[in-house]
Amino acid sequence: MVQAKKWTMVKHFDGFPKNSDFKIEVEELPEPKDGQVLLEAVFLSVDPYMRPFSKFAMKEGDVMIGTQVAKVIQSKNKAFPVGSHVVGDCGWRTHSICDGKGLTPIISDWPKDLSLSLALGTIGMPGLTAVYGLEEVLGLKEGETLLVNAAAGAVGTVVGQIAKIKGCKVVGSAGSDTKVAYLKELGFDAAFNYKTVGSLEEALKKASPEGYDCFFENVGGPSSAVALEQMKNFGRIAVCGSISMYNDTAPQTGPCSHLTMILKQIKMEGFMQSRWQHKHEETTKRLMAWVKEGKLKYREHITKGFENMPAAFIGLLKGENIGKAIIAV
Repeated sequence: MVQAKKWTMVKHFDGFPKNSDFKIEVEELPEPKDGQVLLEAVFLSVDPYMRPFSKFAMKEGDVMIGTQVAKVIQSKNKAFPVGSHVVGDCGWRTHSICDGKGLTPIISDWPKDLSLSLALGTIGMPGLTAVYGLEEVLGLKEGETLLVNAAAGAVGTVVGQIAKIKGCKVVGSAGSDTKVAYLKELGFDAAFNYKTVGSLEEALKKASPEGYDCFFENVGGPSSAVALEQMKNFGRIAVCGSISMYNDTAPQTGPCSHLTMILKQIKMEGFMQSRWQHKHEETTKRLMAWVKEGKLKYREHITKGFENMPAAFIGLLKGENIGKAIIAV
């Protein structure tokens, strides 16, 4: 018998999540049955989507949703031998019993000098999100100008670097001077701290006086309406997230930008990476190749200890991380 620790959501979040909204519990897991595996978490992910998804994907008392890199420690499933590693949506748990459905084996030629935690970040869901947003939704072309907000996060850092690989001008906004400095290290053509600029409109105009062909939107709220006004004719907007609004107790009603969208003939499309799941294997290999070639750099914000998952999640929503937020068990 294995004792598993798990974090449950005591009650639905009201505004910003609090430590009291979470409870750690212990349960004993049975031996795996035929076709099942016993997994032990190695790295766990905290992501902004957990906040809005908890409203409709969870009931009070449920284990918090989330993805992890896990090691197979017992197996009665030939597809997942003992000692192999997988990515799975097992939630905030140290150990899980699984029948193999929904598990993705770590790619066989994963380099020994790369942490498996990257399968939750640059070479995982955030990286896939970046690729599909740029290629499938925006159709980004060489020579175009791209704006990305929350640019120092897990998705934004990859978005900007891939856009540079594709020969584009990239402008990023972030919430601290340290984050802005990191964006410039990554090769962003321009970056600014949205919290300290006197005028967001002027900052956007200064960074790209000619306007923006594409906008990779992660933040939402009033700032998005300001950015929309800086789009070129036939501009395209990929709506990936709205982190500025996730903790609102009442839904925001923002400025109506319909006339601008009509006059400039702008396209705006929301998306999730799961739409292109059939391309995941090929896209993951491309991300890995860019990392190996040094074209795609990464930074991880690592919190040690399963017991610190709520604090890491709350810190993420406050913008404390640069790059991917990871919990190392």
